[in-house]
Amino acid sequence: MANSKSCLITGCSEGGAGSALAEAFAKKGYHVFATARSPSKVSKSLHEASNVTVLALDVASSESIASAAQEVREKTGGKLDILINNAGLGLNAPGLDTPMSEARKLFDINFFGVLEMIQVFSPLLVEAKGYIVNTSSIGGYLPLPFLSVYQASKAAIIQASEDWRLELEPLGVKVLTLLTGGVATHFVDNQPTPPLPQNSYYLGVKDIIEAQPDNIRFAVSPEAYANDVLRHVEKGTTGKLWIGGGTSFLRPLLWLSPQSLIV
Repeated sequence: MANSKSCLITGCSEGGAGSALAEAFAKKGYHVFATARSPSKVSKSLHEASNVTVLALDVASSESIASAAQEVREKTGGKLDILINNAGLGLNAPGLDTPMSEARKLFDINFFGVLEMIQVFSPLLVEAKGYIVNTSSIGGYLPLPFLSVYQASKAAIIQASEDWRLELEPLGVKVLTLLTGGVATHFVDNQPTPPLPQNSYYLGVKDIIEAQPDNIRFAVSPEAYANDVLRHVEKGTTGKLWIGGGTSFLRPLLWLSPQSLIV
């Protein structure tokens, strides 16, 4: 690795924001650890890049996290400059009808996986006086029906990430929280939509629940998003960052509008 800075990114399957982040940081000269539950889903270009190491990493598995941390430790000499917690799972279902197994699985990935990544990699980050980037969503502020469990996980990350920023600052580690708007990936297309039970109160709006929202008009490309994240990391931005499509008008709307207008 010579003297290049290191960056680990979770959720780097091809076509997603994580893949674009890995490409952007690699082009900037970082040694990137591009991780995914299935390394075969990581793009060929990342597999072939000389300054990219593709690793298997399931953020819902303690064993997988520990194994990845050991590989990074050995390759970097015990340091990690940047950790980007990008991996996430969506869920489209009314709260009353969400299977508890699915709700717990989502929080294991979207919240507890982030916390465990930070805990396990903290010695490497503290040693490097490093930087943590936690990916949340504008959905953590914006209530929308049939997305309650997902939105709750993102709201939890916003609050916890800000708390971690205060806790880690004395240790020399910066924390940035991304309040992400529209990014033109397949995340929404791929999010689970559990079937409604036959006794659901929402059978009359089943088609609405199962329809995937069209946010392409407000979405930025994954490459534009990744380069914007890179720019803010390079300049040392911390705290909450509104980023991605739609945030330029939604942020002031949320600040200035009565709650009754939002819902």
